[in-house]
Amino acid sequence: MNNHSLSDISVAAWVQGGPIVLNNLVGSVVLIEVFQVNCPGCFIYSLPKAIDLHERYHQHGLVVIGLATAFEDYDKNTLENLQKLITTGEVIGETLKALNQYGILSEGKLPWKIPFAVGMDRVVAETEPITDKRVLRYAGEFLPNFENLGDEQKRLVLHQVRHYLEQKSMKAETFENFALQGTPSCILFDRKGQLKDVSFGRIDYKQAMVEHCIKEK
Repeated sequence: MNNHSLSDISVAAWVQGGPIVLNNLVGSVVLIEVFQVNCPGCFIYSLPKAIDLHERYHQHGLVVIGLATAFEDYDKNTLENLQKLITTGEVIGETLKALNQYGILSEGKLPWKIPFAVGMDRVVAETEPITDKRVLRYAGEFLPNFENLGDEQKRLVLHQVRHYLEQKSMKAETFENFALQGTPSCILFDRKGQLKDVSFGRIDYKQAMVEHCIKEK
């Protein structure tokens, strides 16, 4: 696990429950639930789980923070759409489509509210030139086993990474600081403010991990 700390979580704006100075949360277990507004899986699986963990453990020292980010669909994963979500329960794009199909929405809106603080990742214009060195660095960060791939697989991966970087007009700082692979992701810090876990997708061990960190003094 690398040396990331709470101060590497970059928040451009607090939409609910802020502002929070993240370094002041040392002493608590901190779970950062990273989602995109235009990410159906975030709303079907990970945010309900994060709400459940908040309700079970916030009195035992767990602080859950929702962090909206944008690594694609920059026209949809915006601060404005996050504000709409928090104030009215309105969802957009692929999230709206999928939640409608699953029959989750009530009168076209989310039937539940996020009960913890929510912020927006700092998303800035991408200005770094696309060089072979950068493509290689990116491949290594996002695929820990990149060096073990065969030559042809490496070539394909580098081609995909270059294509991704060419269409990437923005960069989200927390997403990149922690080399996240997508959304939903969660970032967990222990009571000392040390990074314990970074995970992507629907994970079954999240509750056990949180319980373990809560018990640690």
